[in-house]
Amino acid sequence: MNSNDYALTQLAAQLGVQLLEAKAHVTTAESCTGGGIAEAITRIPGSSAWFEAGYVTYSNGQKVQQLDVSEALFGIVGAVSQEVVEAMVRGAQANSGARYAVAVSGVAGPDGGTAEKPVGTVWLAWGDGERLLSGRRQFSGDRAEVRRQTVEAALAGLLRLLAQENPNAG
Repeated sequence: MNSNDYALTQLAAQLGVQLLEAKAHVTTAESCTGGGIAEAITRIPGSSAWFEAGYVTYSNGQKVQQLDVSEALFGIVGAVSQEVVEAMVRGAQANSGARYAVAVSGVAGPDGGTAEKPVGTVWLAWGDGERLLSGRRQFSGDRAEVRRQTVEAALAGLLRLLAQENPNAG
């Protein structure tokens, strides 16, 4: 296991401990990471006790179908936006029954970037059933590195959320 995989596995293991203590479950709603957050979580033996479901909604149509994101949002703000990731969190929570959720949507590259949303732009959102927090990040590196940094930010943000801290603080 390389150091990047090890770091993600450690974050996921910490998340599992915290969720077990809180007697809570988590769900993921992923676009640009293609299931990478759920994969990191399910590396942990026993994660079925605290991981409820993972939604990989790469297309806008699947965000609408699986997560109940309003189709109108895509024409107004685009898929890589605060409004869409927040809707993804709420949809994942509603459809899975999990208290905690994280959602990500971004431009991993190498193509697809614009002046407004260059490659490496990622929106993340976290919810705990009451609070809904989101933030935009600008990651650097190639596609794999942008995706890895997104998974790391998502997991670290969930840990901060469980600690009643701002998930964007890191």
